[in-house]
Formats: sequence, structure tokens, C-alpha cells
Amino acid sequence: MTTAAPELLTVSDVMMRLKFSRSKVYDLIREKRLVSITEGRCRRIPESALQDYIRTRLGEGS
Repeated sequence: MTTAAPELLTVSDVMMRLKFSRSKVYDLIREKRLVSITEGRCRRIPESALQDYIRTRLGEGS
């Protein structure tokens, strides 16, 4: 059985999905509110981390 690799998003992908500025996305990463991985100069955000962030924010609103 094979498991699909998680989709990794660029900072630009996250910016477009959340309609946030680049600096806001990096603020979330720096504040550890959005998980990311870095290899060399490449930073990627797992799709699951973005979904967790959104789910957490929706939970705070209720």
C-alpha cells in the first residue's frame, strides 16, 4: 500500500489562499502559528498545517 506524499505549498500559495500579505504569512510562521519546513532557501508549508491553522482560527471565533 502506498501513501500519498503531503502536498507542500509555497509562501505565495498560502498568501493567495488566505489573501494575506507575504509579511503576514512569515509572521504566522515566526510565531509558530503556521508550521513550515525549510530546506536550504526553500520554505514549504504542508497543506495539513494550513488546514490546522484555519480550523484553529474558526474555533477561536465561536
